[in-house]
Amino acid sequence: MPEEGEFYGKNGEPRKYDANFNGPIQNRGCTDIVCCILFVLAILAYIAVGILAWTQGDPRKVIYPTDSRGQFCGQAGTPLANKPLLFYFNIMKCASPMVLLEFQCPTTQMCVEKCPERFMTLVKAYTNKNDFAYYKTFCKEGASDSMGIPTLLSLGLCPAMLTPSKPFTRRCFPAMGLMGDVVTVGNKSQFEDGSGTMRDAKDLMDGVKNATVVIEARQAVMKIFEDYTQSWYWILLGLVIATLTSLLFIVLLRFLAGIMVWVMIVLVILVIGYGIFHCYMEYAHLKGEAGANVTLQELGFQTDFTVYLQIRQTWLAFMIILAIMEVVIILLLIFLRKRILIAIALIKEASRAVGHVMSSLFYPLFTFLLLAIVIAYWAVTAVFLSTSNEPIYKVFNETDCDHSRKTCEPANYSTSPEKAQCPDSECLFAFYGGETPYHKYLIGLQFYNVFLFFWCANFVTALGQMTLAGAFASYYWAVVKPDDMPAFPIFSSLGRSLRYHTGTLAFGSLILSIVQIIRVLLEYLDHKLKGAQNKFTKFLLCCMKCCFWCLEKCIKFINRNAYIMVAMYGKNFCASARDAFLLLMRNMIRVAVLDKVTDFLLFLGKLLIVGLVGIFAFFFFSGRVKAFENTAPHLHYYWVPILTVVVGSYLIAHGFFSVYAMCVDTLFLCFLEDLERNDGSAERPYLMPESLRKVLNKKNKAEPAQ
Repeated sequence: MPEEGEFYGKNGEPRKYDANFNGPIQNRGCTDIVCCILFVLAILAYIAVGILAWTQGDPRKVIYPTDSRGQFCGQAGTPLANKPLLFYFNIMKCASPMVLLEFQCPTTQMCVEKCPERFMTLVKAYTNKNDFAYYKTFCKEGASDSMGIPTLLSLGLCPAMLTPSKPFTRRCFPAMGLMGDVVTVGNKSQFEDGSGTMRDAKDLMDGVKNATVVIEARQAVMKIFEDYTQSWYWILLGLVIATLTSLLFIVLLRFLAGIMVWVMIVLVILVIGYGIFHCYMEYAHLKGEAGANVTLQELGFQTDFTVYLQIRQTWLAFMIILAIMEVVIILLLIFLRKRILIAIALIKEASRAVGHVMSSLFYPLFTFLLLAIVIAYWAVTAVFLSTSNEPIYKVFNETDCDHSRKTCEPANYSTSPEKAQCPDSECLFAFYGGETPYHKYLIGLQFYNVFLFFWCANFVTALGQMTLAGAFASYYWAVVKPDDMPAFPIFSSLGRSLRYHTGTLAFGSLILSIVQIIRVLLEYLDHKLKGAQNKFTKFLLCCMKCCFWCLEKCIKFINRNAYIMVAMYGKNFCASARDAFLLLMRNMIRVAVLDKVTDFLLFLGKLLIVGLVGIFAFFFFSGRVKAFENTAPHLHYYWVPILTVVVGSYLIAHGFFSVYAMCVDTLFLCFLEDLERNDGSAERPYLMPESLRKVLNKKNKAEPAQ
């Protein structure tokens, strides 16, 4: 019968009894040495890429705006240190479609101390000494009173006009506004463009549109940043509450696992039920309100997300989603009620194991620290790589020119043949690039940076899984607990993992990283072909993305169980993955039901903690409770701290429960091996706890009949 594991054939032979086996094997050798060497070489190459990027890159290209000469505005220690803002000679030229192709406005750009504050044309300013002195602050070096207006304009030393502007993202943009339905700039609806022609202020809109295509999004980002500065300490308090709640939950599971699981199930149902009730009340409250019946499709994307909470369809969608979750959870509980008893016994044993290995609760902090180092190294290297290009200058002109958009050298452009053929052209900074071998292979270095990021991050995660598996396996197979356990189970397991199985960890994480990088490439390809793909291509890409997503999940499952077997027996990755897979296949029903039920119960625990902290954060930050009205900070978007607290609470709860999940998975494999190795006789007694034996109707023959 498969449930008892008493079938052989293609699923392999069950484990034989071994009187000398008492937990993770101590006398073991190094595994997957070739992959270990490959991983070390890859890390050394990764360090070399980082050093190369740090010597070639320049993050100032991201921080500071760049003028037409490729100089950084506002950079300390340079002549432009007191000129932090970028000024466009003719913002209306930014309306050119070339802006969207080359990300550069085809007009002279220079660094200035302040943005223009008033309307002024070069013709009018030239007639007044004081006005011209002010005007020259927006002209290039070399502009003087002795030059005539035609000379100043032909040499491109001065702009033809100035418009009132305001700084935004260190760039001067026209101070656009509305007076009724009329577009204004500097409170005027018309202005002179420098050639004697009166123009409407709305003519500036096209020029500003391309240059400020992300203004609304950046304004939203600034508001979100302000909200964080106003509420960070309350967010921190919410995360502390989530941490204490998770710890309390873990402690209670240690002593009251059965009661806590049922209380958790009931509370999750009640919390989701309250969410359904609250959504219905909001939905009913908005009935008859002006604009509340607008659909989400009609509303479109809004940077102010509170707008969505003012329409009925949003609350209806929330209510439907929560109702589906409630029904699914209740149906699962009904159909799996018998298996929940076994899962509770397994969770009880996991609680005892965590109680004997308390340091395991703090191990996720070590994993988080290593992941933070990996992420920081990847991010810094990516920034330096992306800014290690050289400034590229191109020919920009107003009339037809054969040399338009060709590269040029600004130092000698005034005497070049291109300038002679196109007198009105200029050699302006366009973007950062390069033609050297280093720049040609820059995309390859970026790809290597991303791939090594995945490999290192997966390696750190795998190290945590194997370390915890070794510690909890030593607990299960100890005949007398905790006397037969190592003095420091976590440190012993960590030492074994790094000393003997670095290659195995690298091998498993390499396989997973290859699948993940393929998924990234598919997403990139989908993004690039989004505008041109036909239905067949779209369907094919969708199928491939789905297949590789499933493959990634399967590999994660196989890796996780392989690391448990490596921690116990010290074999290489392939042998351990095979042993784990065959063991699970010989007990397919238990795996499909019992292990997944346990995962489901632990997921409900995370859901409960997130739900409780999320509801508290909602009532506090939204000001729905009068007691908190004067205490809660005044925010642009109250959903910002709520969402941060909810996501942070989930990550904290996941950190604690991931230890439990790894403990359960390890004990589950040990439990399956126990059933195969032993038969309950006096010579081969089961090592599983009495509570688990009762649920499975198993007993050691030395025990008195119940």
